[in-house]
Amino acid sequence: MTFADHFSTIAAKYAAYRPIYPLALVDLLAREAPGDAAWDVGCGNGQLSTLLAERFAHVDATDPAQAQLDAATPHPRVAYRRAPAEASGLPADSVDLAVAAQAAHWFDWPRFLAEVERVTRRGALVALVSYGKLVLEGADEVNDEVNDEIMRYYRDDAGPYWPPGRVHVENGYRDLHLPWPAVEAPPLDMVARWTREEVLGYVSTWSATAKLVETVGPARFDALSRRLAELWPGDEPRLVRWPLTVKLARR
Repeated sequence: MTFADHFSTIAAKYAAYRPIYPLALVDLLAREAPGDAAWDVGCGNGQLSTLLAERFAHVDATDPAQAQLDAATPHPRVAYRRAPAEASGLPADSVDLAVAAQAAHWFDWPRFLAEVERVTRRGALVALVSYGKLVLEGADEVNDEVNDEIMRYYRDDAGPYWPPGRVHVENGYRDLHLPWPAVEAPPLDMVARWTREEVLGYVSTWSATAKLVETVGPARFDALSRRLAELWPGDEPRLVRWPLTVKLARR
């Protein structure tokens, strides 16, 4: 099966500039999972995989993009392997947690659900995690103007280049139905203190930015960089927040 590879060409940037999931998310997954074997589906460069490995005895981390796996952080309890979400190659009834973080919107949904049904043990936790638009926090004129510029770029410049799966991120995974009993998840946010360079690095990892630059060149992204440098010339760290979408089900 072929897959839409949006990130191999920017795998190093993805590893450097994607935000880190909160430990509260890992605690939630470990608390609700009935055992200590986890599968990180569409693991990318292992940002969640290594955090899971602090709470689970073994983590299988799969991704179809070898370039992402090549940029992954090694961990003795994480086994990275190239495989699509729909055909993991894992043994049947072998995992207590199947989690897809910022990845489920790219999957062939019916085939992925069938693979989860095959691979997970009865009672396992199935989790979908996603984050949408970043927001600089705080009542500050600079924050407000930077947020406006990033949103304008997101909507007007990058907007036409988002792949179709992005709609699931926008609507909080509303249409990605898990056919097992739901498990309640508390509200969670992901936060970071980032400089302007880090915020722009993150924007450069958007699949829409990669496609925009590939299609028409870097001029629009460069214009955003110049505008943020005008608004945020000191490059001091500022608080950035992403509300998380977390959907849980009991297999």
